[in-house]
Amino acid sequence: MSASDDRTRDTKRGTERLVVIGGDAAGMSAASQARRLKGPDELEIVAFERGNFTSYSACGIPYWVSGDVPDRDRLIARTPEEHLARDIDLRMRTEVMEIDVPGRRVRARALETGAESWTSYDKLVIATGARPIRPELPGIDAPGVHGVQTLDDGQALLDTLATTKGRRAVVVGAGYIGVEMAEALITRGYEVTVVNRGQEPMSTLDPDMGRLVHEAVEGLGITMVNEAEVTKLLTGEDGKVRAVVTDDAEYPADVVVLGIGVRPETTLARAAGLPLGDHGGLLTDLAMRVRGHENIWAGGDCVEVLDLVSGRERHIALGTHANKHGQVIGANAGGGYATFPGVVGTAVSKVCDLEIARTGLREKDAHRAGLRFETVTIESTSRAGYYPGAALMTVKMLAEHRTGRLLGVQIVGREGAAKRVDIAAVALTARMTVEQMTALDLGYAPPFSPVWDPVLVAARKASTAVRKGAS
Repeated sequence: MSASDDRTRDTKRGTERLVVIGGDAAGMSAASQARRLKGPDELEIVAFERGNFTSYSACGIPYWVSGDVPDRDRLIARTPEEHLARDIDLRMRTEVMEIDVPGRRVRARALETGAESWTSYDKLVIATGARPIRPELPGIDAPGVHGVQTLDDGQALLDTLATTKGRRAVVVGAGYIGVEMAEALITRGYEVTVVNRGQEPMSTLDPDMGRLVHEAVEGLGITMVNEAEVTKLLTGEDGKVRAVVTDDAEYPADVVVLGIGVRPETTLARAAGLPLGDHGGLLTDLAMRVRGHENIWAGGDCVEVLDLVSGRERHIALGTHANKHGQVIGANAGGGYATFPGVVGTAVSKVCDLEIARTGLREKDAHRAGLRFETVTIESTSRAGYYPGAALMTVKMLAEHRTGRLLGVQIVGREGAAKRVDIAAVALTARMTVEQMTALDLGYAPPFSPVWDPVLVAARKASTAVRKGAS
């Protein structure tokens, strides 16, 4: 099918056109910020979204599936109609098929009709997100096997749960999404098995901290199978999935959820010859401009970002970053100026009432970066020990050998544990040493913390280890 071209658009008033590929956090944040800076007479904005929803919280999908969030629409920050009302030409159910960089245009296809057309641009934003890792295994595309990345994915899973008679679920992978989906499914009354290729769940933690998550997962009644490689998925006579097979076992399944992780969705960018990093994400400068391309920006889960601790590029798929990227891109595309300096890798999650947090480097990250370091682990409480409700938490801290620069923190505990990681995130950004951290003036009262906050207890112990290691 030939594609029409829109090059006849009116440019008499010097109106520029900004084209945005992707209608979620980064893309629509960029479009909205650019619109705040320039009105429709100065900047025309055209956005393409291949799905049915815009500006939503993908992080909330497990809580929608579990029923904790009863209404899907509560996850939507801004509807397509709201974007259209702000003079953003948002084209839903329309997939961009090609980026013509020399010609400054994109080719898009309307998914309902198949009609294709070219849209020219003066400025382009690529916010194509990430795609769930879906290994090429027999049976992986069978009905009943679900990735969970978009609201459309979440709805498809709920539709399967509503029509499947059996109550056995297998989650493949034990990262944030895998663990959260396992909890969601057991909340819905399923018998849940998690099959994980790693030594312990939550590979974003060191294994000793992941073991604490393992114990909490099994405490919910979930079967945790570690160091197991899935080799195939079996289907029944009806073609639907019926089991997940590893090297040495078979796990019956009426529904399978893939929680293996995601990769940057950069198929379009790769085909267009745009620069990609070692992790497959687009490479940008501090202004989120694609390197070597003055009029193209990229943000969200499709880019790699600078790790401020290791000094290397990494791919981290988080909505917090995507929204910040979008704000920076929109400011620059709208004629202003903003930068995104990088990340320290902060993330939090939970399993039932167990809170999980991490920031900075794990041990293997520090080894990979060629850093020598000291490691300490402490146990403390969320409140003064004598105050009702005080709960244990474990804090692990990495500090650079000799210099004492903080390298990373992991926290696992009950109420009040996870958000303490923000102290460490700020310290990492400021490149503080663990000795400097011990003097931080943190808030104290018995209902909120011991006299020495658990993070500061870990910093004191790490400071001692650094001094001993340097002697």
